[in-house]
Amino acid sequence: MTFLLLLAALIALLYCGLPMFAALFLLPLAVLYWTEGGVPALGELVIGNLNGYLLVAIPLFMLKAHIMVRGRVVDDLYATAFLLLRGVRGGVGIATVAACTIFAAISGSSVATALTVGKIAIPQMLRYGMSRRGAFGVVAGGGTLGILLPPSAPMVLYAYVTETSVVALFAAGLVPGAMMAAMFAGWCWLTEGRAVPPADAPAADGAPGADATMARPSFARAAWALSLPVFVLGGLYLGIFTATEAAGTGTLYALLIAVLVYRHLSWADLVDGIRDATRTGAMLLLIIAGAAIYGYMLTKLRVPQEMVSLVTDLGLSRTGFLLVMMALLFVLGLILESFSIILLTMPAVLPAMAALGIDKVWYGVLLTLSLEMALISPPVAMNLVVIKAITGAPLAEVNRSVLPYIAMLAIGTGLLIAFPGIALWLPRVMGYAG
Repeated sequence: MTFLLLLAALIALLYCGLPMFAALFLLPLAVLYWTEGGVPALGELVIGNLNGYLLVAIPLFMLKAHIMVRGRVVDDLYATAFLLLRGVRGGVGIATVAACTIFAAISGSSVATALTVGKIAIPQMLRYGMSRRGAFGVVAGGGTLGILLPPSAPMVLYAYVTETSVVALFAAGLVPGAMMAAMFAGWCWLTEGRAVPPADAPAADGAPGADATMARPSFARAAWALSLPVFVLGGLYLGIFTATEAAGTGTLYALLIAVLVYRHLSWADLVDGIRDATRTGAMLLLIIAGAAIYGYMLTKLRVPQEMVSLVTDLGLSRTGFLLVMMALLFVLGLILESFSIILLTMPAVLPAMAALGIDKVWYGVLLTLSLEMALISPPVAMNLVVIKAITGAPLAEVNRSVLPYIAMLAIGTGLLIAFPGIALWLPRVMGYAG
């Protein structure tokens, strides 16, 4: 199949040491010069794909995440969750899931969620009797919620590439995100029954204990952090902001919270955050430019039509097609990062989806769940590397810890394929999906 051969050639170039954007430029150009004799209007093709107002939202959401990470917002979020869940069976693990869920809704980044929550939560979980495997697994698994719950940078890119409503995608991620968080918390309750902190246990060394007066500052500051996703998503769903405006105003609001409430953000932190977000945004734009030529190559080679013919010839049902695609996306996620996977697969897959009547919002959530599984799948994945860096634990031990969470994500994906309403119910109620 042409698409798989081209994908294999691209991966081979990456393993030769080429950056993703360079491989995306060189492979299509070589193929097009061989088959077509050149690429007409190359500059117009690239600029046309980069000239998207929605793309501005991605580096802005990333900058917001950097500000909240460097502002040490998660300290109070975790302390509040811990204080509320002390005395509950597996409460220290459930508090970690809660902190991951909330911080994911603030940052939109899986790696940032795992890194930031893990630094605080792992010592606490081990301190109060949770197994090492349980502590590592819940942080790695909980971190994956960063790209499922809004605001999610991969969802923004998917919306741009597929011309789908980003607001509908954000709404579609809420119920599946809550479902996965509940599954993770239930696993902690079921398997870590001995991890029950006493009612007067401090949330961290030097953190307030049972005294409500001492705990009040953490609650108050956490309330400010919790108001950030409400502000951003509320503005989106009420039609006050576009996604790009929500990213900009949300970043400004995050900056005010970090400076005026938490007071941990220095000028150096802000400059570093801007530099990191700019670097990531520039990298993404280069990949999109290369993906534009790659998509043009697929069109000229009639790969989209070939995909539709393949689906027809094999007699694949909608469910069969989705299962094949989820398996392919999972394998690609072990090799490539999420932005590249979206840009590489969607030009070929969209016509087949249209032929099978697959809702683009539904598929976007399924794609995100597959990417989540890849984020924690051994032998090496970003969230696993983060846990190893935090703890110094052997990678083999970290790898074993995430197996239950991979299984739960697979179950969640299966449920979503069987019951599309899990993702589509809320967008339909809000009037964003048919």
